[in-house]
Amino acid sequence: MFDKILIANRGEIALRILRAAKELGIATVAVHSTADANAMHVRLADESVCIGPPPARDSYLNIPALIAACEITHADAVHPGYGFLSENARFAEVLASHGITFIGPKPEHIRVMGDKIEAKRTARRLGIPCVPGSDGGIADEDEAKRVAAEIGYPVLIKAAAGGGGRGMKVARSDDDLQHALDTAKAEAMSAFGDDAVYIEKYLDRPRHIEIQVLGDGNGDAIHLGERDCSLQRRHQKVWEEGPSPALNAAERRRIGEVVARAMQELNYAGAGTVEFLYEDGEFYFIEMNTRIQVEHPVTEMITGLDLVNEQIRVAAGSPISLSQSDVVIEGHAIECRINAEHPASFRPSPGQITYFHPPGGLGIRVDSAVYQGYTIPPFYDSLVGKLIVHGRTRNECLMRLRRSLDEFVVDGIDTTLPLFRRLVRNPDIQNGQYDIHWLETFLKTGGIENG
Repeated sequence: MFDKILIANRGEIALRILRAAKELGIATVAVHSTADANAMHVRLADESVCIGPPPARDSYLNIPALIAACEITHADAVHPGYGFLSENARFAEVLASHGITFIGPKPEHIRVMGDKIEAKRTARRLGIPCVPGSDGGIADEDEAKRVAAEIGYPVLIKAAAGGGGRGMKVARSDDDLQHALDTAKAEAMSAFGDDAVYIEKYLDRPRHIEIQVLGDGNGDAIHLGERDCSLQRRHQKVWEEGPSPALNAAERRRIGEVVARAMQELNYAGAGTVEFLYEDGEFYFIEMNTRIQVEHPVTEMITGLDLVNEQIRVAAGSPISLSQSDVVIEGHAIECRINAEHPASFRPSPGQITYFHPPGGLGIRVDSAVYQGYTIPPFYDSLVGKLIVHGRTRNECLMRLRRSLDEFVVDGIDTTLPLFRRLVRNPDIQNGQYDIHWLETFLKTGGIENG
């Protein structure tokens, strides 16, 4: 096992990793920008190192500064969390060249799955069902029209190196294909420094279903069920739950077995998530995230497994702590991502939290690094915390979530709590009748203002 882990992240995920390391008896090092000097994970870590000024490129994305922090503190492993350098193959390789373990997948798997075109090719090779579309990048409008004619409109043009909705445009006919292609390529270049795009069939009313996997890097891999992440705004997840209210037991078992076999063949190491669009009983691969997910607590609540603990153990050379037959899904869990944003305009709301009262009680978990008097800086994402609720049934979970949201108090800044209080009372949400477009429609029709 490792002697000391450096946590190359900030906020709630840094605190989450710190807690797992401490429970394993491993010393921790917190790195931070000058803006995060008073962060909770910095206060609780065994050691801390300032790695630069507030801009992420000068601190949390500064590989030389992170390597120096490892050498100064004699850390023998790095956990990257999510975001920042968590899916940067070069970072993993640089760490290895310095004799430091990257707590995550092999660099080649990060690289393959980070290229959306190559990821799709790999998924097909591994027997994972994919959305119909181009085999590779699209060079020009003529090629785009040919592919669109083969798979049928509407089509979705997507950045090969992208994610989060950037470099993603819908074309519903030949007339708007060129504009969508040009716009997607421009956005992709601006966001990722790579204008490569590809085309997929656009599904009108799919759900977003993701399968959590764990592998040991030596041919053993298991799945831990699914999460339904269909409630999204601008392709960003807002509400996640598991199991999905849209799947039956046979569908759940079928796609889980497909993904687990694929990860075994890939010799995948650590935690990962294989994401699908699901419509009319069929699953279509969209991407794989080679890291821990923001929404991983949903899986932890319904399986009782500590995913970060598993990441650390596997990276240290230990086997996965359970077999597929040991995985039992119990009850239902829902996570709400509570952001420092206005609940209707979604305008960022950094500033000082003057009062903070999280909910409590049976089945309630709050993953947050904020505290009363803490100032949310304007330089990073606006996540205040994640409210995760578990119940024996989905209905019990929803009622517990409703009560918890009413108890949750965050003063001094705007938050998205009022939005979630509306969502949990909405009949479509209560009945599980929603898709990836539902929330955008709800917001456009004044869903929050009408509350």
